[in-house]
Amino acid sequence: MTDLISSLPPVSEMMRECGLEPKKQFGQNFLFDLNLTGRIARSVPNIESTPVIEVGPGPAGLTRAILMAGAPRVIAIEKDKTTEPILSRIVNASAGRLTVIYDDALRVDFSTFGLDEYAVCANLPYNVGTELLIGWIHKIAYGEHIKSLTLMFQREVAYRITARPGDKHYGRLAVLTSLIADSRVLFDVPNTAFVPRPKVQSAVVQIIPNMAKIARIVDLDKIEQITAKLFGQRRKMIRGIIPNVDWSQFGLTGTERAENLTPEMFALLAKSLL
Repeated sequence: MTDLISSLPPVSEMMRECGLEPKKQFGQNFLFDLNLTGRIARSVPNIESTPVIEVGPGPAGLTRAILMAGAPRVIAIEKDKTTEPILSRIVNASAGRLTVIYDDALRVDFSTFGLDEYAVCANLPYNVGTELLIGWIHKIAYGEHIKSLTLMFQREVAYRITARPGDKHYGRLAVLTSLIADSRVLFDVPNTAFVPRPKVQSAVVQIIPNMAKIARIVDLDKIEQITAKLFGQRRKMIRGIIPNVDWSQFGLTGTERAENLTPEMFALLAKSLL
């Protein structure tokens, strides 16, 4: 099943043949390292039995790895249509397992794909990665069956997603992610692995939805509001940001700062104060 994929020319060679260059306006930084793309793809839990959605495949380095790891179906969403000459060759070699949609992933409704459940695996464009993650968090919270998210971010963003209360990176992303899933950094990726080489380092994060946590979520929109309010003035005590509150009813004094509050406390405050 993977023979045709593995026999294709290297990604760099296919790019040269097509005259394809990374585009700054799309936040493109391409991965050519087969060991690295293979490691990312193999990190997807149960990939051999799980459909995978990929965002921003570019010249399909990671796409090829996902197919070679055995994904039964792959849907790749690509905004840059100049990648079509390469992606069409991958489609033809995929024995019907790969579908490419040329559109903006921020506008695509994944529920229209007809998948009962799916995983997401992507080297996310730097300029939209956080926005995409927030969208997936909402989908998970409100019942879409995303089995896992295996995503590459700038390393600082990766640490913000997986931070715990009291960490210097702890903030809105960590709170929202922690309330619906379990997350961890799988491994760091040096900037030398990319073409062109970005100034920042990267890391691969895995997020696994946790049904017990999701069942406790009442209103994620309100939780977003209160995290924005409190982390927006993170050096201030919470009583100075939201006055006239009896903080003792929550087991707090009001002298705490946002970075001291657990995700569960944010959910309780959102439910009680908004």
